[in-house]
Amino acid sequence: MSALEIAGYAVLKIILIVTAVMGTVAFLPWLERKLIGHFQQRFGPYRVGPFGLLQPLADAIKLLFKEDILPRQADRVLYFTAPCLALATAMMNLAVIPFGPAFTVLGRDAGNLQIADVNAGLLYVIGISSLGVYSIFLAGWSSSNKYSLLGALRSSAQMFSYELTLGLSVVTVLMAAGTFQLSGIVASQENGFWNWWVFSPQWLVLPGVTGFFLFLISGFAETNRLPFDLPEAETELVAGYHTEYSSMKFAMFFMAEYMNMIVVSSIATTLFLGAWHSPLPFAPFTSIPGWIWFGAKVFVLLFLFIWVRATLPRFRYDQLMKFGWNILLPLALGNIFLAAVGLMVGT
Repeated sequence: MSALEIAGYAVLKIILIVTAVMGTVAFLPWLERKLIGHFQQRFGPYRVGPFGLLQPLADAIKLLFKEDILPRQADRVLYFTAPCLALATAMMNLAVIPFGPAFTVLGRDAGNLQIADVNAGLLYVIGISSLGVYSIFLAGWSSSNKYSLLGALRSSAQMFSYELTLGLSVVTVLMAAGTFQLSGIVASQENGFWNWWVFSPQWLVLPGVTGFFLFLISGFAETNRLPFDLPEAETELVAGYHTEYSSMKFAMFFMAEYMNMIVVSSIATTLFLGAWHSPLPFAPFTSIPGWIWFGAKVFVLLFLFIWVRATLPRFRYDQLMKFGWNILLPLALGNIFLAAVGLMVGT
């Protein structure tokens, strides 16, 4: 395959992935409002278009033409940098996520539906995700607003606390798959997503299940979603770090939050749920295209994000920190020890 063909396939993958993700980001707020409306026995958006489907377009037009207010005491450079950094870090993670199996273009093999298949893909995702906290802190610091600064300080402590558990939760996957390459981790789950966490003896199946829930809980905290939305906390901080943002800069923070939800759900699907592989490795399930399976699994996790928001109350800040340091972190360390014992006994 020539360098020109490789570049062409890479551009095609970028267009497909970015279009799909941005389309999902556009309609995810509509889905959230609609589901929360049903959870709370009300209609949700229904006036703009059939079933309210044009509500995202109306919101986009409103934010595009809304007055862009700049606080007088704000640090201009950091104030403008923060929302750009939030959206950029969310989009950069899309580069290494394998969204689907190999496909062909005009009879030529274009490889997996993955922009870049790097050896240290999982490290790349964790590293880029950790940069997201800088956008929130810069937004709070540059706004010269006490509520924004308090939200930024909360975010820094929260991200640091739960990033430890997030990183440790994936160690069991690395121990079982033996690689940081996301496509390699997907390949290790080819015969069913249970393939990697069925240790010997069988009772050590717990490390995989525990790691999945640790990752999911930490993902809620990393994306600032209820019950971990302390950096925003509308009832206490008037929306926290983005209090002073309006127009498209606010929209960029808004888009970054939903894109981070998609990224967390996609990584959880890749590491723990078999990615594009059928959960039932026999016909007729194996005949369904892999990208549909991947999208269905991501949708289930996004539904869980919305369900939790509609169900659980917000933590107090002291409860948030105690839960992270006193419960999740020791549990993650114990889970790694249990997985190591399982691998040693199995071999």
